[in-house]
Amino acid sequence: DRLSAARTQSVAGRNKSTYVISMPPPNVTGALHLGHAITATIEDILIRYHRMIGDDTLWVPGEDHAGIATQTVVERLLASEGTDRHALGREAFLERVWQWVRQYKSRIQDQHRRLGASCDWTRERFTLDEGLSKAVREVFVRLYEEGLIYRGERIINWCPQCMSALSDLEVNHVDTPSKLTYVRYPLKPEPGHENEPAEYISVATTRPETILGDTGVAINPKDARYKDMVGRIAILPVIGREIPIIADEAVDASFGTGAVKVTPAHDPTDFEIGVRHNLPRVQVIGFDARMTEDAGPYAGQDRYEARENLLDELQRLGLIVKIEDYVVPLGLCQRSDTVVEPLISKQWFISMKPLATPAMGAVRFGQMRIVPERFNKVYMDWLENIHDWCISRQLWWGHRIPVWYCDNCGQMTASRVDITTCPQCESADIHQDEDVLDTWFSSWLWPFSTLGWPEVTPDLLRYYPTSVMETGYDIIFFWVARMAMAGIHFLGTIPFHTIYLHGLVRDAKGEKMSKSKNNVVDPIEVMDQYGTDALRFTLATSSSPGNDMKLVPERIVGNRNFANKIWNASRFVLMTTAEIGGGVPDVDEVQPSTLADRWILSRLAKLTAGVTRLIEDFQLGEAGRQIHDFFWADYCDWYVEIAKVQMQGDEQVRLATAGILRAVLDQSLRLLHPYMPFVTEEVWQYLYRISEADQSRWPASALIVAPWPQDNDEAYDDEAEL
Repeated sequence: DRLSAARTQSVAGRNKSTYVISMPPPNVTGALHLGHAITATIEDILIRYHRMIGDDTLWVPGEDHAGIATQTVVERLLASEGTDRHALGREAFLERVWQWVRQYKSRIQDQHRRLGASCDWTRERFTLDEGLSKAVREVFVRLYEEGLIYRGERIINWCPQCMSALSDLEVNHVDTPSKLTYVRYPLKPEPGHENEPAEYISVATTRPETILGDTGVAINPKDARYKDMVGRIAILPVIGREIPIIADEAVDASFGTGAVKVTPAHDPTDFEIGVRHNLPRVQVIGFDARMTEDAGPYAGQDRYEARENLLDELQRLGLIVKIEDYVVPLGLCQRSDTVVEPLISKQWFISMKPLATPAMGAVRFGQMRIVPERFNKVYMDWLENIHDWCISRQLWWGHRIPVWYCDNCGQMTASRVDITTCPQCESADIHQDEDVLDTWFSSWLWPFSTLGWPEVTPDLLRYYPTSVMETGYDIIFFWVARMAMAGIHFLGTIPFHTIYLHGLVRDAKGEKMSKSKNNVVDPIEVMDQYGTDALRFTLATSSSPGNDMKLVPERIVGNRNFANKIWNASRFVLMTTAEIGGGVPDVDEVQPSTLADRWILSRLAKLTAGVTRLIEDFQLGEAGRQIHDFFWADYCDWYVEIAKVQMQGDEQVRLATAGILRAVLDQSLRLLHPYMPFVTEEVWQYLYRISEADQSRWPASALIVAPWPQDNDEAYDDEAEL
């Protein structure tokens, strides 16, 4: 309420519109790649355009601490030195990470500056800044007090390499050739039938090693094939455990034989079945991906070694019916590419459904617009089927979970500040939770934590909600939807009114860039060879909202040539008109004296209107292409050539031609500036330098803050364009 009242007062005192973008914070682990380059390019185009049309613009830069990725890099460095984090201890290890971060964070900043990112660097933030840490604690404690954060035992995604839990979104599912093994489980004879031939029920599995942890066999209650088997007992092969045959609607009767093994400790669906039917949980794969003591004769073996050995034994016992080729969506850790293991673990979770409902409503009722619109369905489908978010990570680098446990009375306390005694029994024998929060837990607060929340700051009052969230479509779940949930829940309003999703940058063949394919393009190398303007213009004009783009080297070369064309044409115009005088007239004040004059002014007026409309509609690629075609073809190839003849005419024609040459060049540079800031700024300074005696006519001290060209429909001349 206090924030709402203050914002109302602040809004009432505004004298111009705000336009705010929160930069998606790149991980502090390394150099910027082409994904960062296209993000920075698109956002800078939007910011420069809105700055020129007179909006109060703010582009907040920053970096992400990247929990798992950063810790992995530093641990690898320590290993090369013959030590590890456990030998150093937590405090010394964290200091070592901070040293590494301070060294590499500045590299990210320098690369963004090279890309021309016109951010407000005085407001740069880092996800482990003191202010953001305060926001993280406030959110954790508030959600805990609301009952939306809880601690419990559930199936989580576990990375045996990172030795940490992962959220669903940190797991890449890759279709991988595998095998589907059909196994016969003997049935326990019913009383009085002990001497009859053995009976079996067959199940199919892609993970034979988990057979050792089965505590049930399930069938769909509507499956008539097995209706007489429900309630009977199966004997687990090799282990000999007696397990019940149960009926559960979660079973897909079309998979395999229609009967499925139930391993509650190693599969999320099986876990839920186990809860409903009170099945025991037997963990046979450990957190190190080796078999546990409950795996019987396979204890201590690697999970895949145990798989092969168990298959050999099942084959020897005559219990394998058949083995088929099968494709499985193998879960891989996003960071290490290690095969993820679903395991039961006590972790911290957020109940997401109460947060997801308002975020769905924001899109459904038009409060937030997604560009392109087809991603509305993707956004809505994920939120409608959302799972609780596992937010704890078994790391040392990151925001430590603000919960303390009392070793005396067992009290668990979540606190916004560090505590040294138990609030319940006042014992000093307490300890803080060892885990840290998922990196995305700080990132989902980014649009408002970077503006000072939970404090009611002037920046928060003026610049929240932000305007546009521009990012790749591949993190609409990781980040965008979560930011929508957080903004609505904690500030009562959407964090941004538009979500602009760009596509991925692929190589010239359309293949995804990867080091293994040796097709990764370093944007710094491209800028060194062809110039930043050429790279930016290529990225901007090769893309369209939500679609992947191919980075074709020939286009970069072509746009380097375009930058040269701008320079050479401008140099010619300045030299040709230097002796005429008259400065740079306003384009709506020039007096055309020939058909060619009328034609170029009409073309410019229509271009200005079209480009403005396209940028407002986020069709940045098409807008850039139209500016390119106008400047190269209409202005340089036609009007400049015609002007060479007109400059030989009488004084009136010469003055008019010189004024139009400069005025159209001036307007073209302004239209091009958001796309190609370096060459346009340099040329524009030269353009206005020739009229230093008449400085009162300068529209601005620099092109970056010069007014955007205005649409002048009075200049439309269809007759001249025939």
